[in-house]
Amino acid sequence: MVTVVLMHSPFLGPSSMRPLADELASDGVASLLVDLQMTVNEAPVHQRLIGAFADALDDAGDELVLVGHSGAGPLLPGFADALELAVAGLVFLDSDLPTPGRSWRETVDPDLVRQVKASVRDGKLPRWDRWFPEDPLKLVPAGLREEMRDEAPEVPWEFLKEQRPVVEWAGPCGYVLLSPAYEEAADEAEKRGWPVERLESHHLAAATSPSAVAAALKSVIDRL
Repeated sequence: MVTVVLMHSPFLGPSSMRPLADELASDGVASLLVDLQMTVNEAPVHQRLIGAFADALDDAGDELVLVGHSGAGPLLPGFADALELAVAGLVFLDSDLPTPGRSWRETVDPDLVRQVKASVRDGKLPRWDRWFPEDPLKLVPAGLREEMRDEAPEVPWEFLKEQRPVVEWAGPCGYVLLSPAYEEAADEAEKRGWPVERLESHHLAAATSPSAVAAALKSVIDRL
């Protein structure tokens, strides 16, 4: 039996994916939500993230499909490579595609890099919800919104300068698009022949529309 492993963005916490995990469970899908919060507080973040992930799945026992949301997406090959378990496929959930050997700041809009860098204090970034002129968490219902806000870490600026792991993945991949910001990534996934599902929603839809996201995710996994 395949187990779906959900990884939240390093800039958020597991509550951002918990409604999706609950929806999958209610549909009878075996799933595991990995909590990576404590691994992003100190550099080297990539090494700590991947090590903690491998430890968390040490006893998973099933064939796995790894699902990475947002900033976790480009790290999926590194996560898969760290496991001794069978990985059946990777699914990118509203994220960039892998850029082995390149850092976050090399892959995003330079204006965002300058904006984020200007907000660094004592070597730490502000919480993700403070990166933008408008609060992105306003789309989330109040109770869950505050939980997500409380979980969001102050990540070291060094993390955004670290090169991503140089790991190649030759296995099946799929893509679920939630927001217009990642249209180019979804288009590239289609060019590569991956199964792609597109929702007209927003970046945090796993928290606010878990039923629709679960349906899209299951559709992609069925086609891997």
